[in-house]
Amino acid sequence: MVVKKTKIKVEAVALDEEKLQELIASLSVDGREDGVRQLSQTLQSFLKLGEPVQQIQLVKKAGSLLEVLSEEQSDGALLEACLHTLVLVYTSLQAKNPLRRAIASALGSVPAWLQEQTVNCLSACLSDCLSHSALDKHPHFVDTITTCLDGFPVGERCITKLLPEVLQFLHEGLTEYLNQNSGLAGRHIAQAQLMQSCLAVVKTSMLVVQRCQENISAALQAKQDHCKLEDTLSSLMNCYIHILTDEDFIQAVQSTAGMAVVLLIRSVMGYGDEVASLVCCLLQSSAQGLDSAPHWLKQKCEGLCNSGRPPGVSLYLCHGALAMLSWKRALPGPQWEKLLLLVPNTLLDLDVSIKESSTAMVVARVLTLWSGAALDCLQGAEQHCPPSLQQSLNGRSRLQQHLLEHIYTHWEHPLDGVRHQTHSLFRNLLLVHQHTIPSTSDPTKDPYITELTQSLLGLEWHMRGKYGSLGCLVELYGAEHLLKLRPQLPSCLLGLMGDQTLAPYASDLLERLFVSHKAQLASEAGAAGKTEDWIECWHKTWVTPLLQVLCNARLDQTTYILDYFLPKLLRCSPQSLAHMVQALQGPPLCSTSPSGSRGALGALMTCLRAARAQGVVPSSEEGLWGGLVPLSLLQQALVYKHDQVRMDALGLVCESHRSTEVLTSEEMDLIRYFLLPNLNSQSPGVRQQTVSLLKKLLCRVKDSTQLLQKRLIQERDQEQSNRDQHTLHLYRVFLHWLCVRLLEVLLPGASFSKCLMSLHLLCLLGQFFTFSSGPNVFALGEVVSSAHAQNVLYCVSSNFLEVKQLAATLLQQLPSSVVGLQVPERMCAVLQAALDLSTSTKPFDSVTAAHLLSLLLHQPDLRQALQHCAQEQGLNFQPPSAPPQASEALILEYNTLAVVQFLLSCLQSEVSRAESSLLQAAASHPLYGRAHCITAVLQHLNTVSLTQTKQWRNLVSELIAVCYRMSDVVSPVVQSSSPEGLIPMDTDSETSPDLQRILREIQPRDTNDFFTSARELDTHRGDDHTHCQTPHTPSLDTGGEGYRVTAQMVLVCCWRSMKEVAMLLGQLCQSLPLHYISDNAHAHTGLITEEQVEGVGLYFRHQLLQSRHRGAFELAYVGFVRLTDRLCRSGSRVLQQLPACWLTEVLEEVKSSDPSSKLCATRRSAGIPFYIQALLSSEPKSSSCSLLKMTMRELIALSMPSADRNTDSSTVPQVHALNILRALYRDTRLGENIIPFVSDGMQAAVLGFTSSVWAVRNSSTLLFSTLITRIFGVKKGKDEHSKKNRMTGREFFTRFPALYPFLLYQLEEAAATVESDSGQVKLHPSLFLLLLVLSRLYPSPMDGSSSPLGLAPFRPFIIRCGRSAVYRTREMAARALVPFVLVTQVPSTVYSLLQELPPEPGPNIQHNHIHGTLLQVLFLLHSYQTDSHRPLPVGNGIGEALRQRMWLASRQNSCVVTRGAFLDVLVCLCGSKIGLLEGSEVGELRQKVLPILMTSELVTPDISSTSLGPGSTQFLLSLARVALSASVEIPEHWESPQLTTQLLQCLLWCPQYEVRELAVEAILRRVQEEEEEKKKRPHWMDENTLSNLTSLALHETHPPCLAKVLQVLCVLGSNGELPWRDCSKVLSQEEALLPLLTLAQNSVYSVELHCAAMTLVSQLVIQLVNSDLKRASAVSCLAKWGVLVCSCCSEEQPVDVKLTATKVLVNCTGTLLASPHMPLGLPTTLSLWKSLFTLLQDEDQDVRDSASDFISKVPADLLSTEVERVSVCPPVALDSGVGLLCQLLELWGQVPTGVLTLTEWLLGEENCSNEADEASSLDEEDFLFEKGDLNLWAEPVQWLRLLHRHLCSLILKFKQAQPPRPPQPDQVHHIDTLLSQARDRSLRSQQALDSLPALPQFSCTMEHARLTLVNQRATLALDVLERLK
Repeated sequence: MVVKKTKIKVEAVALDEEKLQELIASLSVDGREDGVRQLSQTLQSFLKLGEPVQQIQLVKKAGSLLEVLSEEQSDGALLEACLHTLVLVYTSLQAKNPLRRAIASALGSVPAWLQEQTVNCLSACLSDCLSHSALDKHPHFVDTITTCLDGFPVGERCITKLLPEVLQFLHEGLTEYLNQNSGLAGRHIAQAQLMQSCLAVVKTSMLVVQRCQENISAALQAKQDHCKLEDTLSSLMNCYIHILTDEDFIQAVQSTAGMAVVLLIRSVMGYGDEVASLVCCLLQSSAQGLDSAPHWLKQKCEGLCNSGRPPGVSLYLCHGALAMLSWKRALPGPQWEKLLLLVPNTLLDLDVSIKESSTAMVVARVLTLWSGAALDCLQGAEQHCPPSLQQSLNGRSRLQQHLLEHIYTHWEHPLDGVRHQTHSLFRNLLLVHQHTIPSTSDPTKDPYITELTQSLLGLEWHMRGKYGSLGCLVELYGAEHLLKLRPQLPSCLLGLMGDQTLAPYASDLLERLFVSHKAQLASEAGAAGKTEDWIECWHKTWVTPLLQVLCNARLDQTTYILDYFLPKLLRCSPQSLAHMVQALQGPPLCSTSPSGSRGALGALMTCLRAARAQGVVPSSEEGLWGGLVPLSLLQQALVYKHDQVRMDALGLVCESHRSTEVLTSEEMDLIRYFLLPNLNSQSPGVRQQTVSLLKKLLCRVKDSTQLLQKRLIQERDQEQSNRDQHTLHLYRVFLHWLCVRLLEVLLPGASFSKCLMSLHLLCLLGQFFTFSSGPNVFALGEVVSSAHAQNVLYCVSSNFLEVKQLAATLLQQLPSSVVGLQVPERMCAVLQAALDLSTSTKPFDSVTAAHLLSLLLHQPDLRQALQHCAQEQGLNFQPPSAPPQASEALILEYNTLAVVQFLLSCLQSEVSRAESSLLQAAASHPLYGRAHCITAVLQHLNTVSLTQTKQWRNLVSELIAVCYRMSDVVSPVVQSSSPEGLIPMDTDSETSPDLQRILREIQPRDTNDFFTSARELDTHRGDDHTHCQTPHTPSLDTGGEGYRVTAQMVLVCCWRSMKEVAMLLGQLCQSLPLHYISDNAHAHTGLITEEQVEGVGLYFRHQLLQSRHRGAFELAYVGFVRLTDRLCRSGSRVLQQLPACWLTEVLEEVKSSDPSSKLCATRRSAGIPFYIQALLSSEPKSSSCSLLKMTMRELIALSMPSADRNTDSSTVPQVHALNILRALYRDTRLGENIIPFVSDGMQAAVLGFTSSVWAVRNSSTLLFSTLITRIFGVKKGKDEHSKKNRMTGREFFTRFPALYPFLLYQLEEAAATVESDSGQVKLHPSLFLLLLVLSRLYPSPMDGSSSPLGLAPFRPFIIRCGRSAVYRTREMAARALVPFVLVTQVPSTVYSLLQELPPEPGPNIQHNHIHGTLLQVLFLLHSYQTDSHRPLPVGNGIGEALRQRMWLASRQNSCVVTRGAFLDVLVCLCGSKIGLLEGSEVGELRQKVLPILMTSELVTPDISSTSLGPGSTQFLLSLARVALSASVEIPEHWESPQLTTQLLQCLLWCPQYEVRELAVEAILRRVQEEEEEKKKRPHWMDENTLSNLTSLALHETHPPCLAKVLQVLCVLGSNGELPWRDCSKVLSQEEALLPLLTLAQNSVYSVELHCAAMTLVSQLVIQLVNSDLKRASAVSCLAKWGVLVCSCCSEEQPVDVKLTATKVLVNCTGTLLASPHMPLGLPTTLSLWKSLFTLLQDEDQDVRDSASDFISKVPADLLSTEVERVSVCPPVALDSGVGLLCQLLELWGQVPTGVLTLTEWLLGEENCSNEADEASSLDEEDFLFEKGDLNLWAEPVQWLRLLHRHLCSLILKFKQAQPPRPPQPDQVHHIDTLLSQARDRSLRSQQALDSLPALPQFSCTMEHARLTLVNQRATLALDVLERLK
C-alpha cells in the first residue's frame, strides 16, 4: 500500500508593516554591483514578495551569495542589515516552516570570517526576543530555541553564548505555567494546551543542558560568576520537583521531569560513582547519601526525599536514571551496580501498589528499558563483568524469578501496550540469561531453559501471554527445541485457530515455528548434503495437518486460518502450493467430509485464494491461473452450498496481486455465473465479503482500463492494439450487463438483502466509473432507464435504514435526466409525499420523508415547489429568493433555509394544536416527524460558510423555542411515574394538572383491551376536552375525518417527540458556529450564543433527571453527549466550566435526595446515571481526569453502608450511588481510567448485600454483575465457568490489591456463620457473592511460592463453607475450592477430605458436612480429569479410603442426598473408559459397587423406596449413572454381562421418568457413536432390549422421554427393518406405522417429540415403499403422511420442525419424489414438491441449506449439468428443482395435469381477490407497528418468474413432442375456470391499484406491494393458460 506523504505547509513571512518597511529601507543600496549589494537586493525582493515558495528560492540564492562573499567586498553597515534581516525573519517564523530551515541553511553557509558576526547578530536578536516576550509568545520562542539546537551550528553557538539568559527564560516560562495550572480546573482544553507547553519547556531545557554540558561544568567549576547559573539551575530543579510531586500533571510531563532531574544531577556531578549513589538515595527516598552533592543540589534532593511524596516519583526517577545515564559500557563502580539492581526492585514494589492502568503501562515500559540497559551492561563489559552482577542477573536468580512473576501477572493485561512490553521484557531476560552463561548455546544442556519451556507448554492455551513467550524461545533456540518436547504442537495450534481471540496469537507462534523449522531443516540438510528430503518432512509437519483441518473442521473454525495463517505459510514456502493442490485432488482428502465442513473442494479454493492474493499463483493472462484448476470445478465452488466456499472461490476470481491485472473473458463469465444466485444472501458477513471482493474486481477493471488506454496511446504493434481494444469492448459489455442486472432486481417485493447488495454494488459502479452518458469509455448512463431510476427511488420507502441511505446516495449518482426530480410535476409529487410522510403516525415514515427532502435539496426549483405546496395547504409562506446564477453551495443553503422555515412553520402550528389536544396530535400530526426532518436536513449543511447569517440566527432562536414548547407538551407523560401504562400515581407533582387533562382525554380503563382497541376521535368537536366520546368502531361513511387512537400511539408520540427534540438541540449545539468572546477579548461571530447553549444544557439536565420513560432519557442522553462534547472543545471560558459546575450540583442533589426528591429512585435511577456519564465522558482521556476521580470518590463514599443510613429516607442516596457506579463501570468510553476504582466498587457491592433495605440489595446485585463483567470480561462462551473468563489469583490481586484483605476478611466472617450443627440455617448475605468471585480465580503453575498475594489462606474458609445447611452454598463452595488447589495437590487434598468422612454409621453424623465434603471431592476429581489427562499417582490412598466408607452408598445410609453424592464420586472413578485409578484398584472398587447396585432401590424396589423423601430423584439418577456405566457405556470393564439386560430393563421401566430419560439418552448417545464408527449393533442391544424400546415407543407417556426413544429407534432402523413388538405381541410394519402416524399428527405440543415421530414414520414409509411397491400403494396412511409432511413445511412452524421436514423430504427424494413409478400418486407427490420449494425459500438459512441437499439424492440420469451433482446454494437448487419437476412430469406422462397444478401455484390462494375488494377501504394506520411479511428472504415475484419460465419451456417442449390432439373435457373445464379466476383477479387488483393515491409506493407501501403481487400472479397465470389453450 502506498502511503501519501503529508504535505508540510509553507507560510510566507508575516511581519507588521512598520517593521517590514524599516527592513526594506535598511537594505536600500546605490548602483554599485558588488556581492553585498546583490545580497541586499535579493533580500529586498524576498521581503516584498508574498508567495512563500518564491521566498524560499530567494533565500537559497541569498545563501549562495553569502557563501562566496569575500572579506574585501564587505560593506559593514549593509552586511549587518542583511544579517539582521535574516535573523529577524528566522526568529519570527514557526518551527516547522520550511522557510525557517532555508534561512538556517543560508546562515550556516556564511564564510568563516563572517561567522562570529552572524552569531553576534543572532544572539542580539534572540536576546532581545527573550527579554521582551509576552507570555503568549513563550511557546514560539521555546520552539525557536529548540530549532537553534537542531542541526544548526550557528544557533548552537548562539545558545551557548546566551546560556544563563536562555535557562532563565525557560525557568520563568515554566514558573508561569505552574502558577497558571492551579486556575484552570474544569477547563480541559486550556489545561491540555498548558500541559503541552510545559512539556515543550521541560524538553527544551533538557536539550539546552545536554548540548551545553561542558559549558555548565566549566562555569560551575570555575568558581567565578557562577552564582547566577547555580540559582537558575536550582530554580529549574525546583520546577522539575514541583511537576514530579504534583499529581495534576499528566504522566508525559512528569516522566519528562523525572528525566530532567537525573540529567541535571549528571550535568552537575559528572559520570562518577557519586551520581549513581545520589540517584540511589532518591529512589530509596533516603537523605543519608546526599553529602557528595553540592549544597544547593543537596537541599533540592532532600525536598524530594520526604516521606509523603507520591509513589509515581520513584517510577519517573527510575525512568530518568535509565534514559539519562549511560549503560553501554562496563559499570564505573559498585554504586552503579547497586543502582542497576535497585531499579527493578523499586519498580516491582510499585507494581503491587499502583492502580491506574496508565501507570502500569509506564512501569512495564521502564522495566523493558531496564532489561535493555542490563543487556547493554553485560554486552559492554565483555570479559570484565563482575561475577556478582552475573549471578544477580542469572535465570535462576531471585530477581529474575520476581521479574518472571511480573510477566506472568501482566501478560493478560487489558492494555495492549502492557502486554507488548511484557513480551519484550521476557525476550530481554532470556538474552540476559544467555549472556550470563555464554558457553551454553544448546537449550537441551541448559536445565533452566528446558524447565521454563516445559512449564510454558504445560499452561492452558487460553492464556494469550504464553504464545509470545514460546515465540521468544523459538526465536532464540529454534523450533526443533519445542517440537521435540511437544511433537503434536502444530495440530494443537491449528485447533486453536477457530477462536477469534486466540487466532492472531496462535498464527504468530505458528509462523515463528514453521519459518524457524524450515531454516533449521534446510541448514541441517545442507550440512549433510541431502537437499531434497527435508521439504517433505516440513510438509508433513506443517502442510498436512493444515489440509486435514481445512477439509474436516467446521467452517466457522477455519475462517481465521484463511485470514491469519495460510498467507504466512505461502509467503514462507510458495512452492508448497503445488503440494497442496495435488494433495487436495488426491484420494485420501477427497473422501466424504463431515457435514458443515468445507470439504476438499472448499479447501482447494481456500488455498488457491490465499496463494493468488499473495502473488504465488501465476496471472490469469497466461491461462486460468496457470491451469491449476479446471473451470468446471470453479463453477461448482461459486454456487456451492457453504457460504465460505463461495466466498473463497469469488476471492480467487476477484483478488489479484496486481491491481492492473487485466480481467479475462473467463473471469467475467464466472462473475456472471456467480452474481444472480448470490445477490440474496441473508448473512451480513457474506454480503460484506461479496461487496468487498467485487469492489476489488471493479478496482482492477478501472486500473487496468487506465493501463490499456495508456498502452493504446503509446502502442506501435497493431495486433496488440487490437487486443487491447477488444478487452476494453469486453469491459464495456460486462459493466453494462452488471449495471442492468443490478437495476433489474430492484423490483417491488425484492428482499432486503438483495436490495442492499444491489445498491451497494451500483454505488461502487458510480464511484469507480460514474453514470454519465457522455463520451467516457463505458458510458454506464446509457443503460439506466427512467423505470430503473424510479425503482431506486421507491427503495427509499424501504423499512430498512441502510437501504434508504444507499438508494438516496445512488440517486445522486444517477443521471438527473432519468431520475426526473427536476421536472416540476415530479418534484411537487415527491415533495408532497415527503411532507405527508413527515406527519405519519408510523415512526419509520418520517425517516423516509427526511431522505426524500435531502434528495430535493439540490434542485434549484425546490423553493417554487415549496411555495406551491404552501398555497395548496393555505399557508402564508414566502421562501427566501436566491440570486441568479447562484453556485451549488448557495442553492443548497437557500433550499435548506426554505425547507427548515416551511417545516418550522408547520411544526409551530401543530405544536399549538397539540397544546390544546395531545390526543388529536398523536392521531393526526405527531410532532416528531417534522422535527426529525429538520434535523436530517440541517445535517447536509456546511454551517461554517453560510451567507444568510441573520436569517439563520433568527431561525435557530425559533427552533430552540419550538423545541422547548414540544417538550412542555409531551413531558407530563414521559415524566410520569408510569409512562408506559399512563396511570400515574404522582398526583402531587408539578405536572399533575397536565397529566390529569391528558388522562381525561384518553380515558384509561381498568381493562387491558384499551391498549389494543382503538377509539375514534371526532375532529369537529369544540375545546371542551372533558366530554370524550365512548369508544366505538368507526363507520366508513361518516363524511368527516376520523382518527383511530390507542394509548400506544400517545406514548410513542410523546417519547419520540422527546427523542427528536434531544437530537435537534444536540445537532444545533454541535454543528453551528458559536457566538462568543474569547479570553483575549476577541469576538467570534456565530449562529448560536453562549446563553442559548447553556439554556439547552439546563433543558437536558431537567429531562435526564426527571424523565421516567427509558426511550426518552436514553435519547436525551445522545443529544446531551453532543452538547457536552461541544462545551469542552469550545473557546468560551464560561462554557468550558459548565460540566464541572453541573456535576458538582447533581452530586449535591444526589447526596441530599430522599423519597420526596424529584430524582427518580426507581428504574435504576432513570436518567441520572446517563447525565453523569455524559458529563464525565466529555473529559479528555489524556487529561488528569480530575472530574472522574472526584465523582468516583463521592459516589463510593455514598455507596458504602454506614450506621446512620438505616431508614428508607437515608438509603435513597446510596441507591442512586450504586446505580450511577454501575453505569460508569459499564461505560467503555471511560476505558482503563475507571479500573483504579474497581476495588472500591466491589467492596460497595458486597457490603450492599448486608443492607436490610431491598432497593440497596437490588442495586448492589446489578453493580456486582457489572463488575464481574468489567473484571473478567464479557462471557466468551456458553460455559459460565470457562477459564477464558477467569484469571490467576496473582493477576487478580495484583491488579486489585485492596480486595485481598477485604475478601479474606469477608470470607472468614461468612464461613463462621455456616456451621450446621445446630440444625438452623444461617445464610450470610454476601457469601454467595464471595464464592462467585473466588470461583473465577485459579492458581497458575507459574506463580511463585513466595507470593504475598497467595491463595492458600482462602482454602480452609472455602472448605468450611461446604458445611452450610444451604445446598446451593455447598455447591458454590465446592466449585470455588477447585481453583485454589494446584493440579499436583489434588490427590493429597482429596485424600484428606475423604479422611474427614465417618468410616461407619453413628448417632452424631452431620449429613450437610458429609455432602459438602463429597461435593468438594467430586469437583476436584472432575477438574483433575479435565486438566491433567492422566491417572492419579500410585499410592494415593483414595481407593482404599472409599472402600472403607462404602456404607455411605448402601441402604445403611438413610440420607439419599449423601448416598447420591457418594455414588457420583464412584461414577467419576469407575464409570469412564480411562479411569483415574489403576486397573486393579478400580476393578476392586467396581466389585464393591455391584452388590450395592443390585440391592438398591433401582433394581429391587420395596414399599419404603417409593417415598425416599427430598433428593430421591437425584439419588435414583446417581444410581442410574452407575447402572448405565455397567450396562451401556463400558459393560466389558465391569465384567458382568449377565446383569446388562436386567439393569437395562430396570432402567427403561423405572417409575421415575427422569431415570427413563437418562437411560434412553445414554442408549441414544452410544448407538449414535456406533453408527458413526460403522460398527455392528452392540451385544447389549439384544432382542429383549429392542422389545423394551419398541414397547416404550407405543406406551411411554412422558414426551421428552418418548422423543428420545423414537430417536433411538430411528438410528437403529437406519440400517434395516426393525422387529416391532408390543410386549409379547409381534407387529408388522403397517401395524407399527399407524399408531406412530397418529402420534406424529397429535404431538405438535412438543417440538422434539413431533420431529422424532415424523422422522421415524418417514423412515417406515420409505422402507415400506422399498420393500413392496404394490402393497405400499394400497396402504391408505401414505396420503395422511404426505399431508403431515406438508403441514410441517409452512412458514409459521418452528425451525426444528422445518429442519426435520427437510431431512425427510431429502431422504425420500430418490424413493418417492423422483421415482419413475410415482408411488404416492400425482397430487401427493406434487404437494411434497411444493413443500420442498417452500422450504428452499424459507427465511432460516439452515432450513434452506438443508433442503438444497435434495439435489444429491436425485438419480444421476435425471441431472443435466455437472455442476448440479454437488451441494449447491438454495437459489440454484430451487431453479434446478423446478426444472427437474418439469422433466419428471414428462417422464410420468402427466404434463397437462401437472401444468394446471403448477399454474394454480402461480395464481396463488383464493383469498387474494377478496382482499383486493377491500383495498380502497383499508386504513393502513390501524396499526402503529406492522409486522409485514414474516419471511424477509423469500421473493415472491422472482419465484413467480422462475415458475413461469419453466412452465413456458415445458409447454413448448410438450407441444413439439406430442402430435396435436383434442384436449379432454375435464382439462378444458379446468383451464376455463383458471382463466376466469385469473382475469377476475387481474381486473380487480388493477382497479385497486388505480384507486390508490399518488405515489402509493410511499403513502401506502405495503398495500401497493400486495396488490402488485396479486396483479403479477394473475398476469403470468393468464400467459401460461393462453399458451396451454
